[in-house]
Amino acid sequence: MGKINRLDEHLSNMIAAGEVVERPMGIVKELVENCIDAHAKNVEIQILQGGIDTITIIDDGDGMDAQDATLAFERHATSKLKEVNDLWNIHTMGFRGEALPSIASVSHVLLRTNNGIDSTEVEINYGKLMSAKPCGTPRGTMIEVKNLFQKTPARFKHLKSPQYEFSLISDVVQKFALSHPEIGFNLSHDGRTIFKTRGNGSLLEVLMQIYGRDTAKTAIQLDGSDNDYKISGYAMQPQFNRATKYYMLMYINGRMIRNYHLQKAIMDAYSHYLPKERYPIVVMNMEMDAQLVDVNVHPSKWEIRLSKEKQLEKLVYETISEALKNQLQVPEVKKSELKKEKVEIQEFDFTYEREEPVKKLHDDINDSFVHPQNNPEPIIEEIPLPAPKEIKKEKPVITYPQKSYPTGVRETFVKEKDIKYQTSKKVEPVKEEKKTEPIQKEPVTPKPEKKIEEVKEPEVIVEPPKQEEVKPVLEPVLAKNPSLPQLQVIGQFHNCYIIAQGEKGLYIIDQHAAQERYHYEIIRKQILEGVKDTQPLLLPITIESSISAVSQVDTINAMLEQLGIHLDVFGNNTFIVRELPVWMKDTEEEAFIRDMIDYFEQDNETGIDKLRKHAIATMACHSSIRFHRTLTMEEMKQVIADLGKCEQPFHCPHGRPTLICLSDNDLIKEFERG
Repeated sequence: MGKINRLDEHLSNMIAAGEVVERPMGIVKELVENCIDAHAKNVEIQILQGGIDTITIIDDGDGMDAQDATLAFERHATSKLKEVNDLWNIHTMGFRGEALPSIASVSHVLLRTNNGIDSTEVEINYGKLMSAKPCGTPRGTMIEVKNLFQKTPARFKHLKSPQYEFSLISDVVQKFALSHPEIGFNLSHDGRTIFKTRGNGSLLEVLMQIYGRDTAKTAIQLDGSDNDYKISGYAMQPQFNRATKYYMLMYINGRMIRNYHLQKAIMDAYSHYLPKERYPIVVMNMEMDAQLVDVNVHPSKWEIRLSKEKQLEKLVYETISEALKNQLQVPEVKKSELKKEKVEIQEFDFTYEREEPVKKLHDDINDSFVHPQNNPEPIIEEIPLPAPKEIKKEKPVITYPQKSYPTGVRETFVKEKDIKYQTSKKVEPVKEEKKTEPIQKEPVTPKPEKKIEEVKEPEVIVEPPKQEEVKPVLEPVLAKNPSLPQLQVIGQFHNCYIIAQGEKGLYIIDQHAAQERYHYEIIRKQILEGVKDTQPLLLPITIESSISAVSQVDTINAMLEQLGIHLDVFGNNTFIVRELPVWMKDTEEEAFIRDMIDYFEQDNETGIDKLRKHAIATMACHSSIRFHRTLTMEEMKQVIADLGKCEQPFHCPHGRPTLICLSDNDLIKEFERG
């Protein structure tokens, strides 16, 4: 007798359920896809206890007759495929015919459907047909799934808390709403409406409901196509980024998919606008011929295969890059326009009343700057300015207050405090009699450029001689790590790196990474010492998040409260923070808390130690000097001095180096002096 047995239908369905029905979220996904295939205009999802107790989905689609209602629960029974060739030209969400029998094999299912002619009720208990009879129900289909995995203890034990399971359900429903804005979705949990869309076809409106008004109103529309593909959707401005990559949503012909290469194309398009380890928010739908994509890869239908993947990757990159470039590009300024601006900016605008003689004098001076051609008499550089005669006071002398003027203009006639102007209508040149303090010649107004040079020249403070004094820039603050050398600051490169010299050669310090390391160790010390003093906020912080995160607020607070942070629910997808730890000063609080929420959603099972380490690193990052910020000499010295106080000064909390060294030998080799 042979050893191979044919499995019965019920056992086959239970095996298939292991791939299709992993948790309540999988049931909701499969059933909502059936609603979409049935041309539903409205879909209502009712969840009890995270779907562990009951999942009810109601639509107003085509419905089924009595025969189809019972046949739908048989294995590989579907209305989506009729012949072999249809498998390579799939336009529906479902097609395998495995969802309903798999769900019915691990739960109690009640189906009511009406196709406009017949109304039928079908009841199945863990794969066994209990009844099939006529009933009264509106047009469409209602399916109720109860007592999930009650007869499979191992699978039931695998389920997590109702809050977590509902968070996954809400996430998948939101993705359906983004891919099908023409369908109205209504999601409720334990009798309370959590998420609802109107189904008016406006993707931007759905974006606003999910990601918030501020994010949606700056969304950049995507529009790209070639001979095989068409791309549509929205890409958010780079400033609205996230700590995880799960906000890059991709659809092919309205189907949710996961594809690493397409995701990388999106990241490459944003690479010039986002810092490291930050990810954009993108909702992108790619339309193509169904023959170019294979969705029959896995029962869950998340994975796909593309026949022209490289072509699509290129189109995705070019579409997003072009959209960002058009929205974020800074207009170029022509040289002629630049010169005109520089001249106009030198004109004074006095808002207070003056005496008529004084007003005329200043009008003449301003006019000379705006119209230098009216002053044909040039200044002769070879002849020094004569020492003027001291002017006697005939009328009250007017001294102008210190006021911010454009660069160079103030230096022209108010460089020194002692320079005063006589208020007479006619100012005569002063003959050289005895040497007094210099004063500008009023009758002959020189060209601005040359006059500025003549006045500025004796006032220039030359700093290079100070550099001749070789002094250590840093005090020996190397008690914790003496391996960090003493450094002398030379300057700043591209407003990103500090250039310094040391005993071994030339040092390049990453200003952000260096300060991040210092702040990390300071904050870590405060947290480990149990510093949890909080400060009430004058204006509470509101943080728009996802519905899935809000549903897990208790679990998130259990983690964050150990850091001194507490979140309150403020609406279906909003948190509010009323107080923060005192050690969070100089931190971008909203960005930090949002990162913590994203990190928690990414790894729900993380422990407090791991979360605390990530929180401290994130906080240190947000409170540190950013790239492209100009630093003074004292600030650069302070950055290096703080780095010298660290226990581990050579790497930031994320593992990146804080400084590198080009030795003297390396430089000799590069310049071919050896």
